[in-house]
Amino acid sequence: MERITVVKIGGNVIDSPEATARFVEAFAALEGPKLLVHGGGKLATRLAAQLGIESRMVDGRRITDRETLDVVTMVYAGLINKRLVAALSAAGCRAIGLSGADGDAVTSVRRAAGAVDYGYVGDIAEGGVNVELLRTLLDAGLTPVFSAITCDGRGTLLNTNADSVASAVAVAASRIAPTQLVFCFEKAGVLRDVEDERSVIAEITPDTYAALRAEGAISAGMLPKIDGALRAVASGVESVVIKQAEALLDAGGDGFLGKKDAFNVLFGRSDEHNFLQISRRTGVVNIPIIMEDRK
Repeated sequence: MERITVVKIGGNVIDSPEATARFVEAFAALEGPKLLVHGGGKLATRLAAQLGIESRMVDGRRITDRETLDVVTMVYAGLINKRLVAALSAAGCRAIGLSGADGDAVTSVRRAAGAVDYGYVGDIAEGGVNVELLRTLLDAGLTPVFSAITCDGRGTLLNTNADSVASAVAVAASRIAPTQLVFCFEKAGVLRDVEDERSVIAEITPDTYAALRAEGAISAGMLPKIDGALRAVASGVESVVIKQAEALLDAGGDGFLGKKDAFNVLFGRSDEHNFLQISRRTGVVNIPIIMEDRK
């Protein structure tokens, strides 16, 4: 099978009909086998507020009580998933919507209560993504569209971070063919201040990431993306790119800057968009570098 592309789309892009329409057009135009993973946090938060249900987040992850689980299941596995599937089908992409419960696609384990009790939140089990199901769907020419709702295999639905689902799906896909993982969202990069697009962190290495995280310099919503990117390249995914959704069809850059210790440091840009790329080359895991804004 030719190279597989796994794309994760963020909830803020999904929340804009115009941005969603542009993304769907671009995603449908991607060549080769592909999979889509979507979040929907902004819409879920808004609906929860309308229902009088408080939304609580820790390190970018939603605390999910029983009422919140009902809301996110309706939003993620229902409304958003089916809207995307319908739009992709209209764009000529043979999409099929899935939650983790469908065909045992993604199995997770309920997170044990610790310093934070996340409630009905699942962490993806070891080998929890059904590789043979992915292979069957891709061989049939279908494009799986995954929501972030998973299942523990015993009948309990669990809310799972969509970035983590995307990383796990990409790792599973890499068992089938070389795989690229693309995180698409609305921001210019990893920001110190989510309200200031000029606050892009110029560089993140393994050493600086721990310090930046400890001091709270990286916005909570970006933590699962970076954590997942590191795990994905360490587990066999060929490359990871974080970029603005509007840049989905832009070719990845070739701005190889050299080595830092045992790590190849990559960053690049297209003519109009900054992006972060993490790649695996000759057994060396390349570490994410966030593009500085050079406009």
